[in-house]
Amino acid sequence: MVRRLIIVLTRCGPSLLGLLFASASSPAANVELNLTFGWQKQAINVPSAPVTSPAGQTLSITRVSGLISELELVRADGTSVQLTGQYGFFDAADPTRHNIALHHVPVGHYTGMNLRIGVAPGPNHSDPSLWPAGHALNPITNGLHWGWTGGYVFLAIEGHYDNSTLDIRHSTFASAGGFSFHLATDELPLPVRFSQPFSITGDSKITLLFDLADLLGELRLDPDADTTTTHSRDGDILAPRLAAAVGPSFWFGDATPAPTSEHSLIDLQHSTSTAAAPPLPFLVPAGWPQPALPHDNAPTAPGVALGEKLFHDPRLSGDNTQSCADCHQASRALADDTAFSLGIHGTPGPRNAMPLFNLAWSPDFAWDGSQPRIRDQSIAAMTNPIEMDADPATVIATLAPDQSLQADFAAAFGDKTITVERIGLALEQFLLTEVSADSRFDQSLRGPVKLTAQEARGLELFNREFDPRREQFGADCFHCHGGGLFTDFAPKNNGLDLVSTDQGRQLVTAAEADAGKFKTPSLRNIALTAPYMHDGRFDTLEEVITHYTSGVQRPPQLDPNLAKHPGRGVPLSQSDQSALVAFLRTLTDPRYASP
Repeated sequence: MVRRLIIVLTRCGPSLLGLLFASASSPAANVELNLTFGWQKQAINVPSAPVTSPAGQTLSITRVSGLISELELVRADGTSVQLTGQYGFFDAADPTRHNIALHHVPVGHYTGMNLRIGVAPGPNHSDPSLWPAGHALNPITNGLHWGWTGGYVFLAIEGHYDNSTLDIRHSTFASAGGFSFHLATDELPLPVRFSQPFSITGDSKITLLFDLADLLGELRLDPDADTTTTHSRDGDILAPRLAAAVGPSFWFGDATPAPTSEHSLIDLQHSTSTAAAPPLPFLVPAGWPQPALPHDNAPTAPGVALGEKLFHDPRLSGDNTQSCADCHQASRALADDTAFSLGIHGTPGPRNAMPLFNLAWSPDFAWDGSQPRIRDQSIAAMTNPIEMDADPATVIATLAPDQSLQADFAAAFGDKTITVERIGLALEQFLLTEVSADSRFDQSLRGPVKLTAQEARGLELFNREFDPRREQFGADCFHCHGGGLFTDFAPKNNGLDLVSTDQGRQLVTAAEADAGKFKTPSLRNIALTAPYMHDGRFDTLEEVITHYTSGVQRPPQLDPNLAKHPGRGVPLSQSDQSALVAFLRTLTDPRYASP
């Protein structure tokens, strides 16, 4: 595809004059916008192998994601077709997110195409809960929304670079540095404009190349030169420089007739569940994204009640002594107080049991993201030889004579048959309803509660990055824990070890880039869920903060938003560390804190 790039890329400003909106009667097609990602016109995968930048540095790209809107097809007579209200999200690291479906595209001959990386001010500051699950602007879909602070990141580029030539200044640290470029704000539009003839005669595919070498150009990454991070604030010199390079970094490949993939949005109002009772209303807290609830297992009152009963039933274990609730205690926000949670034989497992609230928003489950659905994780825990060590046939034989339980299954599923599949479905229904959204912090957003001066200082630190050259001295927590859910759910290496004894996500993907990566946990109810980290190595919040201020190790897989800092963490004064802990304690929901 790269050898066929023959376009002239225009760099003029956008013109909204003469827009021609297609009528409903015009012949129209579905078009798949296919994005490929390249380095010096050669396609690359993300995360990428090491490449050499135009500035002569060795670097690798770990993230390229962004939003697309305001697509416009230009005709030879100067008029244009605007694909109003159609948005796209791309993620170079996820092959399923390289294609963006466009609908109702008028057939015809065109001389160019324009689009915007990012969104206009209206949708940028709209309530994120307006967008259904699966929509490009749903924060769970794109991971680019700043939560209660408002607005989207339009384009995120992250990665690592060889810092060895700078070690004369940072000789005590590993040579892997990190960079994190987040381009955003209404004042920084990112137009992309093509002057290229093409035709749409039916369902088609348009291929674009985003060349990351063109984007970085001669930029030399150096934390002391203020060129490793940007968040598009006032006075930010690097952000406009990168923004100006975005448009010329996109190249038009070709437009060819092709069947398009189905990218229909998830409809939360309809379910294919065969449950015997009507679904319960699912209330989404204000400002939170819409979750992708399972279509085949909408929670019902009898289903949730059955799931809660099974959650506390030790008969789901191999020796009838241990229930799910033993490792997921209500007083600890459905988490465990043991570093390595103990199975039914008293054997420690390899990890600490995760808390089980707000799972409706999670894209996958377990510390390594190995389970795609709650029901899968539930059955995996039952049958795991260390955890509950249950034989499914034996569990069913034990439960089958229980007439009360038979009646519960009949109420939930229409007949009294007890199966392992239905056990998983009931547990899933119960856990989907465990929503935590009423902490003191939430109450402060609504008005009746006011944070103390120390807690407010902690919130300020939480949402501010550490960038001394720009007079920013925050704790930089929001990159991974921003938004109402206080997590982006992504697997990350947070520098616990240079070489992790638990490979985490790599055990699922077999990718070296995923070594030592674990799912980002929510910070909600964090005061209740000690000990901390996947292996429970920290007993207190103070120890956790100490890790991020002075204990970060620097393996090659270290998350770029940590690796961009040249030292062992983000230095905070003792008073600021105490303020951060005070704020984290405001995230406790009283439904779990009550005795």
